[in-house]
Amino acid sequence: MHIFTANTIKSLCAVSALSLLVACSKSPSPDQAAGSDASSRTPSSIEQIKKNGVIRIGVFSDKAPFGYIDAQGKSQGFDVEIAKHVAKDLLGDESKVQFVLTEAANRVEYLKANKVDIIFANFTITPERKEAVDFAKPYLKVALGVVSPKSHPITDITQLKDQTLLVNKGTTADAFFTKKYPDIKLQKYEQNTETFDALKDGRGVALAHDNLLVLAWAKANPNYTVGIPNLGEQDLIAPAVKKGNKELLDWLNSDLDKLSKDGAIREAYEKTLKPVYGDSINPKDLLVE
Repeated sequence: MHIFTANTIKSLCAVSALSLLVACSKSPSPDQAAGSDASSRTPSSIEQIKKNGVIRIGVFSDKAPFGYIDAQGKSQGFDVEIAKHVAKDLLGDESKVQFVLTEAANRVEYLKANKVDIIFANFTITPERKEAVDFAKPYLKVALGVVSPKSHPITDITQLKDQTLLVNKGTTADAFFTKKYPDIKLQKYEQNTETFDALKDGRGVALAHDNLLVLAWAKANPNYTVGIPNLGEQDLIAPAVKKGNKELLDWLNSDLDKLSKDGAIREAYEKTLKPVYGDSINPKDLLVE
């Protein structure tokens, strides 16, 4: 049992008062708290990109002439050319872009997982995708097309009933036929090269993809023809950023306006697409300017 004397009680009170004073002196003032929050806040998306000194842009590796790897192992194509301009405008040097190779099915996930800052991979705007990512202003028009062997051309969609049609997973062709034509058997692949190889091997009677792609492929493979050059509604292709990244989205929209006005997008077309399509396509029917 402890017996507290008057002197002991006085000493305890003095210690308590001192502890309280010290605790109060350590509590930050409102101004200090605000300053602390400001100094520790998460950098904005553009600030972080500039701090990193590189912008990560998702592109295709096997979708010529839009995004592909050349013989030297470098990314080339229409999307790639525009992406280089974006890097130059944001970081002052087009070489400060890191191209991240992506496939159709993982474009959304790469944005969600912060593996890329922007997707420039022939990304068609759809209502479902708009729920998952934020699209910038479009720069290309596109519809679906169906390519098949010239020896057995598919010129009407009714010819595909109970047949096997080749598509890429996660593409607009996949979604279109799954929803509207359930009686057509779909065989799906991850990569474009796999899908076109399957067509060459006869694993399907035809292949459906963006009409711009199948038209270009058929030119390079004269034993095949695009018997259905326009299917479904005309869609728009645009770059995309992570959902809610308004700062980067606003900047990208502004830059796309500039690239359109100063002719950079038309130059990218002349360099990468015109050599493929020649005069068979009017650039005004393809570009969103």
